[in-house]
Amino acid sequence: MDFKGQAAVITGGARGIGKTIAGALARKGVNIVIADISSEQARGTAAEMEKLGVRAAGIGLDVSKSEEVAKVFGEVSKEFGRMDILVNNAGITRDGLIMRMKEEDWDAVININLKSVFLCSKEAVKVMAKQRYGRIINISSVVAFIGNPGQANYSASKAGIVGLTKTAAKEYASRGITANAVAPGFITTAMTDALPENIKEEMKRAIPLGRFGTTDDVSNAVVFLASPDAGYITGQVIHVNGGMYM
Repeated sequence: MDFKGQAAVITGGARGIGKTIAGALARKGVNIVIADISSEQARGTAAEMEKLGVRAAGIGLDVSKSEEVAKVFGEVSKEFGRMDILVNNAGITRDGLIMRMKEEDWDAVININLKSVFLCSKEAVKVMAKQRYGRIINISSVVAFIGNPGQANYSASKAGIVGLTKTAAKEYASRGITANAVAPGFITTAMTDALPENIKEEMKRAIPLGRFGTTDDVSNAVVFLASPDAGYITGQVIHVNGGMYM
């Protein structure tokens, strides 16, 4: 996998899955832009990436605001001279049963999780199309395919990402741009660590491989899809869920 000279933007990249993806790409020699709602955390993560021997920048960004997205992506293009990889990872949850879910909680999740993928991809393809090369990887979720009580907004946003990914793949294939999605299952995070042991064991029984995934499991799939080696793969969803959905 030869990433020499490439640049990547990772939204929601300051922590969690996004940070692991950034580190995995940086270790391949990719210059990294961390775009996150927290500018302080974004700069901190970027400083860690620089220790891996690449150029890195941390930028505060509300990915649901079109003006901010256009401004930041313009600055990134000017500063790094190119944009080869976009990882749309930013996401939030605002859980609640449908009948009790507030409209603002629906809107917030759709805007951050789904609208952001449209806004960021729209700006990225302007650069990628001129290069006639690009990789867009969108982070979906297993709940896009199986649903989850209390997560109507989250499930809908992650399912919407799949349709958007397939459309982008068809629209920009002729420009050398691929678009794919990665759909993680239950991944070990601070949230899952806080669950009672009996709940965690019950969840694991639904996973044929018998364990939660790690952020490395997700980043491994993303790095492959972001690589030149994945040039004949587009419009696909890679499920990283231990077999809980097949």
